[in-house]
Amino acid sequence: MTEILFVSIGGFFGAICRFVLSRMLKGAGGFPVGTFIVNLLGAFLLGLFVGLQLHGHLYILIGVGFMGAFTTFSTFMLESEQLQIAGKNKSFYAYVVLSLVIGLGVLYCGLMIGKSIDL
Repeated sequence: MTEILFVSIGGFFGAICRFVLSRMLKGAGGFPVGTFIVNLLGAFLLGLFVGLQLHGHLYILIGVGFMGAFTTFSTFMLESEQLQIAGKNKSFYAYVVLSLVIGLGVLYCGLMIGKSIDL
C-alpha cells in the first residue's frame, strides 16, 4: 500500500510538471516541441536516477511515479500520427527519428553521469 502512495504522489507532480512544461514550450510550424523536450528531459533524468542506483521508496516515488507521469509515450504517438495525417512528412520523420536517437543518447548520458556520482 505504501508503494501505491509513493507512485501516486510522484505521478501527481510528474503530470503537473509535464503539463506546465509542454504549455510553456509550444512549437512553431506544427512540430511538437513541448512533448519532444519533456520526453528527452525525462529520458535523461531517468537514466540519471538509474545511474545513481536509487532504490526502494525513493525510486518508486521518482523513477516510477514522477517519471512515469512526466514522460508521455501516448502523446508522442498521437502527435506523430497527427503530423503524418496533416502531410507534414518532414516534421513527422524528424520528430520520430530525433526523439528516438537523441532520447537514447540523453538516456545514456544520464546513466553515465549518475554512475560517476558517489552518494
